[in-house]
Amino acid sequence: MSSLAVQIEPARAERVAVTDESLTVDLVDGRTIIAPLAWYPRLWYGTRTERSTFEIIGDGEIIHWEALDEDLSVDGLLAGRRSGESSQSLSRWLEERQAHQKTSED
Repeated sequence: MSSLAVQIEPARAERVAVTDESLTVDLVDGRTIIAPLAWYPRLWYGTRTERSTFEIIGDGEIIHWEALDEDLSVDGLLAGRRSGESSQSLSRWLEERQAHQKTSED
């Protein structure tokens, strides 16, 4: 009896777009993922400039937003995983963000 070994290629991002309401990721295999931006609070609270400044890294498997300290995996997006960040962590991040913005304005 023979068995077939099927190698599953990881999903890879080709293009990313972020609007005020959603995150859209086009994959190299032709599929498109659309997720509500509310699932990812750091993106939700980010400015349009911060949201549009990202890198596709790891051969397309990760989307990284440096200014927002956010990384999303394409596999996680495909699985429908929301941000796993705790409310305490998000609160600290928002406080640090506000403090940094105030010092930048001064």
